Amino acid sequence: MKRAALLNIELSQIIAAMGHGDMLVIGDAGLPVPPGVRRVDLAVARGVPSLDQVLQAILSELQVEAAIVANECLDGQQLPAWYQRRQADGLPSAPQCVSHEAFKAMSRQAVAVVRTGECTPYANIALRSGVAF
Repeated sequence: MKRAALLNIELSQIIAAMGHGDMLVIGDAGLPVPPGVRRVDLAVARGVPSLDQVLQAILSELQVEAAIVANECLDGQQLPAWYQRRQADGLPSAPQCVSHEAFKAMSRQAVAVVRTGECTPYANIALRSGVAF
C-alpha cells in the first residue's frame, strides 16, 4: 500500500495501484524485462541511479511483506551491503533466496520491472507488497 509521493509519476502510480501480494521487481541495467511486463526505465548513466537509491525511494512508498533475491547476489552467506542498509527502511531481515534463473522466471508475474543504472551483477530484488496494518 502506498505511503507518500515519489517524484517519478509512473512509478508512483504503479505503487498506488498495487494490492496485497503484488510484486515489483527492481533490477540492474542488465536484467531482462519479460514481454508484457510494464517497464519503468530510470537509468540515465552507468550507475545512475543506483539500485540502493531506487530501493530507498520505493521503500518510502511501499509496505513490503517479503523480499526475494537471487542466491548469486550473496557474498558467501552475506547479504549485499545495499540490502543491509535498507533493512532499516522496511526490508525484511531475511530475504527469500532463489536461483537467478528462477528470479528471472518469477519476474514474469511482476506488475512492473524498474530498471536502474546499476551495473553490479545480480543486483536485483523483488518486493511483495504488504498492508500497512
